[in-house]
Amino acid sequence: MKELESLKSIFKDGIFKIPDYQRGYAWSEKQLVDFWEDILNLPEKKRHYTGVLTLKKVESKVWSKWNDEVWLIKDKGYKPYHIVDGQQRMTTVVIFIQAMIEIVQGLPQNKDKKLNDIYIGSYSLKEIKETYLVISQPPNFIINTYLFGYEKDNPSFKFLKHKILKEEGGGKIEETFYTLNLENAKLFFIDNIRKVLNEQGLEQLEVLFRKVTQNLMFNKYEIGDDFDVFVAFETMNNRGKQLSNLELLKNRLIYLTTLYESDELGNEERIALRKKINDSWKGVYHQLGRNKERKLNDDDFLIAHWIMYFPYTRQKGDDYIKFLLEDMFTPKNIFKKIEIEVSSLKLAEETREDSFGDEDPEENDNDVEIELISKLQP
Repeated sequence: MKELESLKSIFKDGIFKIPDYQRGYAWSEKQLVDFWEDILNLPEKKRHYTGVLTLKKVESKVWSKWNDEVWLIKDKGYKPYHIVDGQQRMTTVVIFIQAMIEIVQGLPQNKDKKLNDIYIGSYSLKEIKETYLVISQPPNFIINTYLFGYEKDNPSFKFLKHKILKEEGGGKIEETFYTLNLENAKLFFIDNIRKVLNEQGLEQLEVLFRKVTQNLMFNKYEIGDDFDVFVAFETMNNRGKQLSNLELLKNRLIYLTTLYESDELGNEERIALRKKINDSWKGVYHQLGRNKERKLNDDDFLIAHWIMYFPYTRQKGDDYIKFLLEDMFTPKNIFKKIEIEVSSLKLAEETREDSFGDEDPEENDNDVEIELISKLQP
């Protein structure tokens, strides 16, 4: 069995991004309380198994377009990863570390001190930030490279960078269902770390920091290129806090865009379609999370959408998601080809339920030019 690794080891030479098919930060107070109590109850010299961290190394054709991260990958040998499973725990420890830094930096004795003159144990705050959070590119220190974050078109990335990790600027920042969870996690750790400080002193904060960075142990696993990352995500993330059906559907749609042959969906069209999916879900989650006091439910929204746009039945249960994930948006409906007259082929067609029946299309006359296309069109 592969040796378990601490956060200190994992962050040593890695850059971690949450890919676009992933959901955002979903932990609520229950999961945060469990995490916090695990830390408090962990003996100082004991290690605690925290779970699997499943990673997929990012290809150079992808990371070469990241801009802010390229220098750290090319010049310093950092390895770029997408997180397939484990992002909730990784996000949580990043928020914990940031909260710890802010509280220690704000102590009266540290007023007007620079980060490299303030310490948690034997580590300066500058060293902690550069190990787990952000590194600035020398010599001008204009580019800030975040060691953990989201893809840049995800509104959670801007929120994490400016609201959680406190980078200045940012302008108007969009808030969503998921950014509210990030904000609540930050407030949770600020309150609880401050309580420990007031009751037990600075030395206990040093103990908590060591526990999180050195005693929490992960089974770090890298999946190969021949592994279906979308199926892995769907399977692995049904542990712990389950994916909502709306989150599953997004992952499924992005996965399906990868299955079309190039003659049916060119590369530029594939990118555009993937962006449309992401933009749609971004809009949905913005609306679901607009009222911070009363977040709307993912699956209630999806059921309402299904009733409006697709055939509605009065049967109870999961009819809506069975139809969407098992009957309609499936790989078999891409691989299954149907015949269509070239003259009637349109760039876009409305998808109706009866196009997903079991009957095969009728035979065309021999003198009619026909073309084979996927049953489920892009």
